[in-house]
Amino acid sequence: MAVAQRIYANALFDAAREQGRLEQVRAELREFTDAVDSVPELHGLLTNPELDSRIKVEALRAVLADADELVRNFLLLIAEKGRTEDLAGIVEEFEALVAAEEGILDVELTTAVELSDEAARSILEKIEGVSGRKLRATRSVDANLIGGFVLRAGSHRADASVRSRLEGLRRQMTGTGRS
Repeated sequence: MAVAQRIYANALFDAAREQGRLEQVRAELREFTDAVDSVPELHGLLTNPELDSRIKVEALRAVLADADELVRNFLLLIAEKGRTEDLAGIVEEFEALVAAEEGILDVELTTAVELSDEAARSILEKIEGVSGRKLRATRSVDANLIGGFVLRAGSHRADASVRSRLEGLRRQMTGTGRS
């Protein structure tokens, strides 16, 4: 994450929290980024480095006429400063700040086979019980795990996969790793 993206996200987060409008700002920001993703012309306008920032600002003024004042002013500031290409990263960082404020930990659960929603929920509830935090999970499948799962939260990784256990046994038997 670029430093500038973190600075802008923190500024928006602080302003929204001070005004008691974190959820409203999050919802409108998400709505706007969904529109950017689904409207190629809007996406092109914001990501084109050859367009003058004044053109972007004027276009955004029209698009954001009915938007929340804080969100509108923030997005106009991003455009004025020539940072519209960083919007996705800024929003990602903002979402992480809101999740942390709410005590939610974003994790990625990778399993060897596709789990039913019930099985995934069971694993996540056990981890929530141990961690004391609410989890928001994305799920993926990696058949190379053979069995078990890998849970990633930021830079932390918990590997409870069969592949990892087999690799540990191999290292022990060959004397190439710790026991």
